[in-house]
Amino acid sequence: MGIEYSPEISELLGRVRRRPNAGWPWHAGLAVPEGLPVKQSWGWLFAPDGRVLTLVNPRDGVVSLPGGSLEAEDAGDPGATLAREAAEEAQALIGPPVYLGYLYDRVGSANGGHECARVRMAAALHGVARSAPDPASGRHYRRLLVAPGLAVELLGWGAAGLQQARAAVAAAVAVLGVPASANETIEELPLGGCWLR
Repeated sequence: MGIEYSPEISELLGRVRRRPNAGWPWHAGLAVPEGLPVKQSWGWLFAPDGRVLTLVNPRDGVVSLPGGSLEAEDAGDPGATLAREAAEEAQALIGPPVYLGYLYDRVGSANGGHECARVRMAAALHGVARSAPDPASGRHYRRLLVAPGLAVELLGWGAAGLQQARAAVAAAVAVLGVPASANETIEELPLGGCWLR
């Protein structure tokens, strides 16, 4: 059985634009070294059937995972950043995040030209509220559930993205109890929100 999706999703995926791969080295399971500031936290958010939440900006076709920059209100906690950003960008309610590792950004594009870490986490996706624009950017994302391997392709993250996805799936299977083989259907979550079971 192949990947299934609706004509509306087909039209949306036809506009997907991948960002250039930054080539940041992936450090699976390792703590961020002392003195290397953590500037961003992004998450692999797993539905109970093993699919992950991806966000598509319909204006430019760029696909992303929920996440963003640490703010003062997060008190230096990447898990708090992920929960806040997931709520703001996707109106998502998530479980406690599990640390996966970090990307080393040597050029510091998220840190004023100074080296920094970009943390990756995994968490259970319990549901989403009514769709709304991100208060920080005004972007109104489309919310798709896709298999982790397809997420890597849509994100354009290459080998490092595949390594991240494998680490995320392993953690999700072990800690969150999701199946190792995800449902392959691409599904857009309803504008009105829903709980995932």
